[in-house]
Amino acid sequence: MRAAKRFNEQRGGFFAGGLTYYTIFALFPLLMVGFAVFGFVLASHPDLLKTIDGKIRESVSGALSQQLVGLMNSAIDARASVGLIGLATASWAGLTWMSHLRVALSEMWAHPVHRVGYVRTKLSDLTAMIGTFLVTMLTIALTALGHLRPMATVLSLFGIPELPIFNLVFRLISILISVLVAWLMFTWMIARLPRQPGRLGTSMQAGLMAAIGFELFKQVASIYLRTVLRSPAGAAFGPVLGLMVFANVTAYLVLFATAWAATKDPHSEHIEPPGPAIISPRIQVEEGLGVRQTVAALIAGAVGALTISRLFRRRR
Repeated sequence: MRAAKRFNEQRGGFFAGGLTYYTIFALFPLLMVGFAVFGFVLASHPDLLKTIDGKIRESVSGALSQQLVGLMNSAIDARASVGLIGLATASWAGLTWMSHLRVALSEMWAHPVHRVGYVRTKLSDLTAMIGTFLVTMLTIALTALGHLRPMATVLSLFGIPELPIFNLVFRLISILISVLVAWLMFTWMIARLPRQPGRLGTSMQAGLMAAIGFELFKQVASIYLRTVLRSPAGAAFGPVLGLMVFANVTAYLVLFATAWAATKDPHSEHIEPPGPAIISPRIQVEEGLGVRQTVAALIAGAVGALTISRLFRRRR
């Protein structure tokens, strides 16, 4: 299979592992930003803070509840510094992740590397990261519209009663919308994120293939997680392992789909121009006679001698 050959030749597994690492690494500063935003929300809504405080004291008794409340108050007090540090770290980690993703996609396309300035490269990565963020937010919004509750709300607005058959219909619509939005996201990544954009037609085909594989993986993973999380060990380590597997499988899907698109695109193969032709005269000097030449000379001499001797005999 040409796609598998291209994927292996361009070190797809190596890049998928690197993308998995940077994806997990970028989540920690994002969590810091999330905690900071949560702290600002609680600081501006005292009633919500009192409600959460009361829930903690009701659920946890003794000194542990005091410690949890103290940690929450400390996080709220340090929300500005945590948010700034998290935002700066998230920006750096996001740019690093985007740079490695674009390099990996360019390798799958086998595009030639053109050296540009550092500032220009980072600005290009920043633009690509913002575009990817907007596309991801759009896909999340479209996916949310396909869930059961938004669909039920739409039915209630039109005065349509809820029937059991609608649950199956909404489930199918939800899966279809998930595939469509994943198709949009993967097509964007395959076609526009490489250093040199790929062809949109083949990228759309590859994006659809990746979207279908991604949806199948999500369905299998949801069943697996529901089974694993029932045990204490699964509840402790399942989310972390699931996140790592999710990031790795997604990276493999994107890179393999890009390799497939590259094999379908006749213009993606970069053929190096031949080197300059070098014409040099060849002078061959042979010293003396060879074996064949010596034998031929002996035969010619013998024939000549016989001919001359016969001529002399006839004259006599």
